[in-house]
Amino acid sequence: MDLDYDDDALGGSGNARITSPGETITSSQDFMRGHGTYVENEEVIASVAGTIERVNKLVTVRPISTRYNPEVGDLVVGRITEVQPKRWKVDANSRQDAVLMLSSVNLPGGVQRRKLESDELQMRNFFEEGDLLVAEVQAFFADGAMSLHTRSLKYGKLRNGQLVSIPPLLVRRLKSHFLALHAGGGVDVDVILGLNGYVWVSRHVEKSAQEGETGFDAEAVYSNRNDDIDSPTRTAIARVSNIIRVLADHVVPLSDAVLADAYDWVAQQDIAASALLRAEVGEALVGALGGGVFAGSSRK
Repeated sequence: MDLDYDDDALGGSGNARITSPGETITSSQDFMRGHGTYVENEEVIASVAGTIERVNKLVTVRPISTRYNPEVGDLVVGRITEVQPKRWKVDANSRQDAVLMLSSVNLPGGVQRRKLESDELQMRNFFEEGDLLVAEVQAFFADGAMSLHTRSLKYGKLRNGQLVSIPPLLVRRLKSHFLALHAGGGVDVDVILGLNGYVWVSRHVEKSAQEGETGFDAEAVYSNRNDDIDSPTRTAIARVSNIIRVLADHVVPLSDAVLADAYDWVAQQDIAASALLRAEVGEALVGALGGGVFAGSSRK
């Protein structure tokens, strides 16, 4: 059985093929085995469930259930785990906690300046244990820990939504990981697809307000209080969150097109958020879209 891919399927923009343990991938006479594979009867066989990748003649399987492997420039969603002198520790679903330096966040005034001792004394006014945030991977320390920054106004503390955790492998690299889903009835939902597998689903915020055209409002940016959210918006957030859980359960890689098509189907069928978690409904969702964007991606 020969490998039958195009380059896009190997970690590119196309649908990466999902394999299961014990499945024959290709001939060992034509390709070399890499991580996640073994050779038996002159065939390269998958030893884990994951996506097949190839570099020249080397074939590997990247496991679905694995920790996030960060790269500089990645967008991640994380949770503050500890406040230390001049830095915060952040759970970013990686092998070790990430670090957000005091010098890498926006401070009141919105201007880049040297951080003062008074800023260090107010660190818990910016982020404290349990706070969720979206940030960008800026660099790596000598021990491999990620260094994050939130200096852009599109990054920072997260409010008015809920967190969904999925395998990092299922989050595709997109042009933008900030999505706005039109839920109908004048209700929109924002989705932040963290490449570390943490997905944030929240009430829609107008772009002008999010980017702070009128300047940096520290009180609003670092507020710990959620806004009042109406019932239709809460329903839409719950629907989108459960759609993501269903797609992850069926090993479907996420993208803006996949989420938009899945939400349209759910809205047309008028399926309640709680009903989406029933096995037969989840299979119907994936099956209904299986001939389109999900082709070759789902496994039951």
